[in-house]
Amino acid sequence: MQGSANLNLMIKTARKAGRSLVKDFREVENLQVSSKGPGDFVSRADREAERLIKTDLMEARPTYGWLGEETGADEGSDPTRRWIVDPLDGTTNFLHGLPHWAVSIALEHKGEITAAVVFDAAKDEMFFAEKGAGAWLNESRLRVSGRNKMIEGIFATGVPFGGTGPLPATLQDLARLMPVCAGVRRWGAAALDLAYVAAGRYDGYWERHIKPWDIAAGILIVREAGGMVGAIDPAQDPVADGSIICANDALFAALAKTIRNS
Repeated sequence: MQGSANLNLMIKTARKAGRSLVKDFREVENLQVSSKGPGDFVSRADREAERLIKTDLMEARPTYGWLGEETGADEGSDPTRRWIVDPLDGTTNFLHGLPHWAVSIALEHKGEITAAVVFDAAKDEMFFAEKGAGAWLNESRLRVSGRNKMIEGIFATGVPFGGTGPLPATLQDLARLMPVCAGVRRWGAAALDLAYVAAGRYDGYWERHIKPWDIAAGILIVREAGGMVGAIDPAQDPVADGSIICANDALFAALAKTIRNS
């Protein structure tokens, strides 16, 4: 796929950050780790990746705004555009030596995600999409799964750690969903959960209390792969609401009904 200048910049930047992270991942036991809260860790590698991404994106597009997990929000002189970045989604996996984490970069224009990259550097899988141009994994076009029965579907979610926030609601979700599906996976990287729905590896995904940088890029990738995305509150936008449900078009209604019945 021949992408726009912005998408090509995002892919190049994600690869650069991914290379930096892979080097640290190989020496994970030597990382300098500090705690942001129970079960929520940030490493030197995480901060360095965001520094690399912010430097490259903001030098190339100095008028754009910025929202990053580690460095927060910056207003740009162009109020219609901003980068939304998670430099290392799946930090806990990374720090435990589990090769399931990603760099996530989204470009928002007038409140809508128009370009997206999720780079799984450990597996060299580059998921990307641009509005109206489809979703891709490296050189292959992506399409959500064709399964149309809940009992055949595999779904992903995030389970709150350390007794935080929405644990009771998530346990209720699992109690309703697990008897009617083929399985639920919790792999600890929301950006990759969404990318896997786009690739047909999962049939759907939902999560409560999620941050914009975790899901912004993945939302566009799912939609451009033919999937459906909404918030748990159907009147809300998932990025603004901090909750999400997505699935292929055949299973979205059934998954949404199951999760929203709380």
